[in-house]
Amino acid sequence: MKTLFATLLCASLITPIAVQAADIRVLAVGAVKEAYLELTPGFEATTGHKVTTVWSSTALIKKQIADGEQFDLVIIGATDIEAFIAAQKAQAGSRVDLMKVGVAMAMKEGAPKPDVSSAAKVKEAILAAKTVVVSTGPSGDYVQRLFATMGIAEAAKAKTVVAAPGARVAEYLQRGEGDFGFQMVSELAHESGLTYLGPLPAEIQIYTVYSSGVSSVAKEPVVAAAKAFQAWLAAPEAGPVKKKHGLEGGPF
Repeated sequence: MKTLFATLLCASLITPIAVQAADIRVLAVGAVKEAYLELTPGFEATTGHKVTTVWSSTALIKKQIADGEQFDLVIIGATDIEAFIAAQKAQAGSRVDLMKVGVAMAMKEGAPKPDVSSAAKVKEAILAAKTVVVSTGPSGDYVQRLFATMGIAEAAKAKTVVAAPGARVAEYLQRGEGDFGFQMVSELAHESGLTYLGPLPAEIQIYTVYSSGVSSVAKEPVVAAAKAFQAWLAAPEAGPVKKKHGLEGGPF
């Protein structure tokens, strides 16, 4: 990590960032949490800026911003950033894509591990499960559309539990409140107390690009600080940290 920070510091000398230290308030989705938490301290130490982060779900962040909650930078799905820009909640031209991630599968620990190597096998596993847990975020929306595509929407509906906003599917599996679940790779791959089955097969995989946008009402020096933080998180040198936590750095 020291090497990463040194490299990014050199990059910051090429592209100057605000000299005046600022406090940045960030609204962010949990799918990026582990990589973000590893990358943020180096940014603060290098720049003198302070980052305060409020973690939430996609649905709650959309409601918070619609209700007028104050933020300087938001990290959420790219399509939502575009919607915030269109609604003049985020500055035009401020979108910076940060990372992308696919959907993964996991099950409660100790149960026989199913074959999920193909779309057909995933369908069989879903139908065999007593309870399937999905998130309230992009992965959950996609998986429920996938049920319909597979022709099992009705069968799956009767056994599907939708996790509370901001909660991880892993929590339900760990408590024994579900025996099969789907969420982003970054939110399942490193959790203990469950059996990680891996990403969806390529034929049914989908990727969500997590992006960032600067508040339309943010003022200097916060705007410059927020943009510097975007550049830090998006830098190619941050790629190994993202990969370690199940995320990909692009191209998008």
